[in-house]
Amino acid sequence: MATTLAKAGATLILSGRDEEELKKLAASLPGSGHEAQDADFAAIGAANELANRAGHVDILVNNAALPATGRLADFSEEELSRAIQVNLEAPIQLTKALLPAMMDRGEGKIVLIGSLAGKVSSPYSSMYNATKFGIRGFAFGLRADLEGTGVGITVVAPGFVAEAGMFADSGADTPPGMGTTTPAKVADAVVEAIKGNKGEIAVAPLVQRAGAHLGLVSPSLSHRLQSGKAGQKAAGDLAKGQKDKR
Repeated sequence: MATTLAKAGATLILSGRDEEELKKLAASLPGSGHEAQDADFAAIGAANELANRAGHVDILVNNAALPATGRLADFSEEELSRAIQVNLEAPIQLTKALLPAMMDRGEGKIVLIGSLAGKVSSPYSSMYNATKFGIRGFAFGLRADLEGTGVGITVVAPGFVAEAGMFADSGADTPPGMGTTTPAKVADAVVEAIKGNKGEIAVAPLVQRAGAHLGLVSPSLSHRLQSGKAGQKAAGDLAKGQKDKR
């Protein structure tokens, strides 16, 4: 995303927990003026503090998230709170902090990186589903409030991503026959979101998008289809490979 946006002419403020890695990334990007600002959204108030340091922001891309996969009973109280804080509350707080200045200027764009998991639930993902369903509902409600202000909001919803992200980090295989998308396609969707005004952009093969739509229309049927051995194994392997990142 950072490389694609820099190539498109954006000057970036990169945020994350590892400031040294962010500085290396900023230095490698085309263009000039890119900054690195460390922020750990698991800490209360971190989103607002980052917004204050950032200053003038024309475009916000909310991308931080924790995997938050696994059986609910296996989560500690701290892990539950951290999942909600990082995946749901921090993006809302950051949006709230930056929105007034955008509205005063009559222009701006908010992009929330959601997931098809915000449309359809899956095994071992009750907490991840909860946060991604929440992001989607927040974005659509705020979108209605922003009508006529000149500020837009779009959810970019990837499906299973190869090369980077949850499956790549965990070492788990994606469910067979479902296909994958790439980080480059997700980045292109972010640019599309910034340039246009769609409410949501799904970044996934047709079979995944169809499955997500089925989950919206008939959750019970979707659950039955995912309860097979292959689906349960893929979800379980993913959760096991990500447990240390909760």
